[in-house]
Amino acid sequence: MEFQRMYIGGRWTEASEGQRFDVVDPATGEPVAEVADAGAPDTRAAIEAARTAFKPWAATSPKERGRILHRIQAALEERQEEIARRIVLENGKPFEEAKKEIAFALGYFGWFGEEARRAYGDLVPSPFPGKRLWVLHQPLGVVGAITPWNFPATMVTRKIAPALAAGCTVVLKPASATPLTALAIAEATEAAGLPPGVFNVVTSRRSRLIAEELLSSPEVRKIAFTGSTEVGKALMEKASRQLKRVAFELGGNAPFIVFDDADLDAAVEGAVGIKYLRVGGQSCICANRIYVQASIAAEFIPRFVERVRALRVGPGFEPGVVVGPLINEETRKKVHDLVEDALSRGARLATGGAALTEGALARGYFYAPTVLLDVAEDMPVCQEEIFGPVAPVLTFRDEAEVIERANATVFGLASYLYSRDLGRITRVAEGLEYGLVGVNDSAGYTHEIPFGGFKESGLGREGGREGLLEYMETKSVVVALPQP
Repeated sequence: MEFQRMYIGGRWTEASEGQRFDVVDPATGEPVAEVADAGAPDTRAAIEAARTAFKPWAATSPKERGRILHRIQAALEERQEEIARRIVLENGKPFEEAKKEIAFALGYFGWFGEEARRAYGDLVPSPFPGKRLWVLHQPLGVVGAITPWNFPATMVTRKIAPALAAGCTVVLKPASATPLTALAIAEATEAAGLPPGVFNVVTSRRSRLIAEELLSSPEVRKIAFTGSTEVGKALMEKASRQLKRVAFELGGNAPFIVFDDADLDAAVEGAVGIKYLRVGGQSCICANRIYVQASIAAEFIPRFVERVRALRVGPGFEPGVVVGPLINEETRKKVHDLVEDALSRGARLATGGAALTEGALARGYFYAPTVLLDVAEDMPVCQEEIFGPVAPVLTFRDEAEVIERANATVFGLASYLYSRDLGRITRVAEGLEYGLVGVNDSAGYTHEIPFGGFKESGLGREGGREGLLEYMETKSVVVALPQP
């Protein structure tokens, strides 16, 4: 079994205490690689490497930083298929989906490689003739990035690309379930000539220990995190002790709204795509509640259920598979418990509703794509983030009602609506309390626009021009001119 070292200060190194842990394929339950299991000394070494590298990297011209980011993008493009295979092995998603992820993920280096040159300041008109007012944007310093397992490439590049473009250095702690992809990205940065210490990867199954080191170090000026709202709150509380900057993308409870004037074929495909075809529903932006206008429910629901029944589930390398396993048994049990709870409260099972354990699926953590009907708003399956291939379907009467019901959650990350009425589209898009609104579109965000959540779904924005400024301090300079 292959052993993977972590990447600190431009060197590939084992854990200082010699510990290792296994990376497990969720399609088989078998280990596929062994990885260095870092402790506190390794994390401190990574922080020190980033601190040492920060001033020279910040002093590198934005144009040159952009050139290096474009070289990283090119290095990742050369390794696309290899990295996609790593994603399948450690994450379980189908190979075609993994290839799409890495193709999208590497695009962040292209976007922020261009944006590096556009951290514009301002020359502000002064109210005093003898003074000039300048506003500058300068890099924050060392960034601690903590990323999840569901998008092991995209969640990494969406954080490190803007940080590097801004002139910051990074210590990354990838999810213990999916460290192999992060290490492959580190290999690409090394091949592209990124200076040692600018990007460091600390792999560990002791996530809390590594987070404590990042939070307690005065050298780390910002924590960038994607994960659960509960963990985000705990990190924020500890970051407040040093008033560290934080940027969080947290949990979601996305509504998917189908109005009576929608293109039903497009709505069915959109609902299936965003519910089941993104890591089998293990995505913060996937549809969590599907609202169908009552007047078209009898037409939409059978089409939707038929389409879900046709989805092929299996190991990611099997041709034709579109839904892979859940990440582990704990996740599968949680998903099934939500389904069982809904059924016990009066929901009706249209399809699915059970673990898949036959044949090639016996060793992995597979769950049947599921549709629940006659669901009530107060059921946990509608209140909690499901994080699995289960779609609760609800009906509504009118526009005002569905906006109120869609917003009745502590979350506010992503939402979707299907309609052909421009007035309705405008009113509903403006009324939804979510950071992302997809209108007749369920593909999600792009590199060019900011992404983040309202309410308890997060703080800050990633992507777009806003993504660069998240890693910069704003400085005002007042110049009193010498008088003649």
